[in-house]
Amino acid sequence: MGIRWVGFDGDDTLWKSEDYYRQAEHDFEAILAGYIDLADRRMQQHLLDTERRNLKVFGYGVKGMTLSMLETAIQLTDERISARDLHRVLEIGRATLQHPVDLLPGIREAVEAIARDHEIVLITKGDLFHQEAKIAQSGLADLFHRIEVVSEKDVSTYTRVLQELEVAPARFAMIGNSLRSDIEPVIQLGGWGIHMPYHVTWALEAEHGLGAEVPNLVTVAAAVELPAALAGIEARAG
Repeated sequence: MGIRWVGFDGDDTLWKSEDYYRQAEHDFEAILAGYIDLADRRMQQHLLDTERRNLKVFGYGVKGMTLSMLETAIQLTDERISARDLHRVLEIGRATLQHPVDLLPGIREAVEAIARDHEIVLITKGDLFHQEAKIAQSGLADLFHRIEVVSEKDVSTYTRVLQELEVAPARFAMIGNSLRSDIEPVIQLGGWGIHMPYHVTWALEAEHGLGAEVPNLVTVAAAVELPAALAGIEARAG
């Protein structure tokens, strides 16, 4: 009895993503700098609070970010921002939606190696249209036995997915960059996690409840280490 199914996250695990969001925030700041003192008004925190509040309405992804940017711009400028600059904010969102899909170094080889001995599932969250486009452009879709685009990654979502896969949590391992979304819910269910940190993480994804020592969690520095990390879990799980 070992690991039967292996899950992969998409954004910042298979391909680059957060870099483009950070560039979008930088461009957004440049627009607001024409209206307010960014330091005094704490623009970044205001935007983060707005995004957090809007998650249950707009969900995750570029479209929700763009709408939150528009709301933030209107509020922080006391409705003084011009229609021209609001249009520039919309164009930031459009450009972010159209960013190229760049695979992380070594990830294709790692996915192929793991797929030779396991059934693999891609579990990614965000806007359905955008996620489907990125999956198609990645060239990795054919490697996965199943693909799940979900609105949230929590215990209930993973419970549903594992039930549909007909696999016990103890025989499931999830690979991802986010402890909050990719690892913690799976650990809570009794599964295994392989954490592959990305060099930049959205503040909301950095919030989690895992302690310093988690027996069912392994951390790797790069994709090339994933097959060996999974083999180590196999030995323990078996």
